[in-house]
Amino acid sequence: MAAISVTLEGVAARHPAAARGTHAIEHVDLVVGDREHVALIGPSGAGKTTLLSVCGLQLRPVAGRIAIDGIDPWTLSTRARQGLRRTLFVAPQVPPLPARQRVVTSVLAGRLPQLTALQAFASLLRPLRADLAHEALATMGLADKLWLRVDRLSGGERQRVALARLLVSDARRWMVDEPLSALDPALAVASLRVLIDRAGARGASLIASLHQVDLAVACFPRLVGMARGRIVFDRPTAEVDGAMRVALYGLCPADPDPKTTSSDARATSRAA
Repeated sequence: MAAISVTLEGVAARHPAAARGTHAIEHVDLVVGDREHVALIGPSGAGKTTLLSVCGLQLRPVAGRIAIDGIDPWTLSTRARQGLRRTLFVAPQVPPLPARQRVVTSVLAGRLPQLTALQAFASLLRPLRADLAHEALATMGLADKLWLRVDRLSGGERQRVALARLLVSDARRWMVDEPLSALDPALAVASLRVLIDRAGARGASLIASLHQVDLAVACFPRLVGMARGRIVFDRPTAEVDGAMRVALYGLCPADPDPKTTSSDARATSRAA
């Protein structure tokens, strides 16, 4: 049996600016094993991003318990918790890349947790291990962008730069939020394949939220469906049929909403 990497028990969480008692997720139980790859699917506002933030220790639960390798990180000292965070990498949907920064520097920021303060400062002046950044960018089809400024990139290119940043990190737990949202279908497939292959080669666990349901079904062995802040199902992909996926998005198979044009609905229809 695989070792346990991340465990959530009865977790509820809310955004800091939300009214007291308003939870983005609640009553969430989830276990992700070491080296396991899991896709989160569900409509917008289902709580997928909040769940990733809790798993990545960016957001503290207001109820329930999270454990990383059996340890509750919120019982640790700040220093010890920071050490645990070095094993995690959270890639947000909109990557926080400074516009005037060189791409090489943005990618190598993924290595900052493993550098000393002096090394990190030196890397800002003269990038250390630019070869690693170049290799990671090459896997994302961006080898020629190494020395460009970030503000010269398109939205899709920035998203792939954020994934390249993940590839140079030494984290072994990856939480990736909508990594394909700005990519065309061909780039989405290629980028997701790179992400999964590299996670497998690294022995990293991977939790990814996706609106492309057809890709989630094709590429992940396990699907977790979320709606209204709760987990609706958590099953091996082979056990999640078309009717379950349609129901997750609030559609009635006999009478679909003709106004639905989102990529969620189209992907669900194709996967069904």
